[in-house]
Amino acid sequence: MAVYTDITDDELATLLADFDLGAATSFKGIAEGVENSNFLLETETGRYFLTVYEKRVREADLPFFLGLMQWLEQHGFPSARPIPDRNGEILKRMRGKPCALVSFLTGLSVRRPSVAHCREAGVSLAALHLAAAGFPLGRENDLGQTAWAPMFASLKSAADGLKPGLAATIDADLADLAARWPTGLPSGVVHADYFPDNVFFQAGKFSAAFDFYFACVDALAYDVAVALNAWCFEPDGSFNITSARALVAGYESQRPLSQAERAALPVLAHGAAMRFFLTRLHDWGATPAGALVRPKDPLEYERKLAVHRSSPDLVLFGAAG
Repeated sequence: MAVYTDITDDELATLLADFDLGAATSFKGIAEGVENSNFLLETETGRYFLTVYEKRVREADLPFFLGLMQWLEQHGFPSARPIPDRNGEILKRMRGKPCALVSFLTGLSVRRPSVAHCREAGVSLAALHLAAAGFPLGRENDLGQTAWAPMFASLKSAADGLKPGLAATIDADLADLAARWPTGLPSGVVHADYFPDNVFFQAGKFSAAFDFYFACVDALAYDVAVALNAWCFEPDGSFNITSARALVAGYESQRPLSQAERAALPVLAHGAAMRFFLTRLHDWGATPAGALVRPKDPLEYERKLAVHRSSPDLVLFGAAG
């Protein structure tokens, strides 16, 4: 989340005139993340989030994202609920850009996930996959394995600027991933960004997930691999096997992994680290001047790539069986 688009009081009042939410009583931008402009809105009827969708999010994808959020909420998975206006529309416009209001979620994200938090993350991720089953819309993962090499083609000098010789290392990784990338794994709707800052807890228990704007249809085990990278590395760059075991055990308590999925976890985790390295590298040099945003350090995921490169079977210690 971030703020790229400032909104005036008059613009906000015009938007709210289409809803039965009352007048605004508080409105402030949220300076986190890198994707969209986000605001915390309080009105006479409650708290909401307003998101203005920026360049990376294609408007054609928004019915999938917002429809998925509605579907999950209707099928018992705690996530933000899009708010319809008086005509039942959930997709609006602000300064020519699409925008939407969603319900306010209570809870706190954790900065340093414990083993117990990792288990809760696994349980909730499986619950998300099960709740999303049957969702009628589809969306290809446009940040999947086939997109990585073309994306990196324009980022090689940026990679060497971060660390001399890194471009050649990434090229070798990309070739290896292309040769080994698994196919035919069980697939469905995945979150594809299941990081601790997109999950809320209350009293140590999972309470909600949000930020579904990378969701797509892909291998379900890829989502597990994204989560292993996001939840189970320590600040010093080491991989916490105990946390990984807890996350996978939590996941399998709701949806057991197949033998093929379990065997694919090492390459999926390596690839998931590549995906986030590349998008962070892109954003590192592409954040607009003056935006209320903190781009995330690509070197964090470069270090995770190095772990997967040197110890390719490490994440298997997190898998049961």
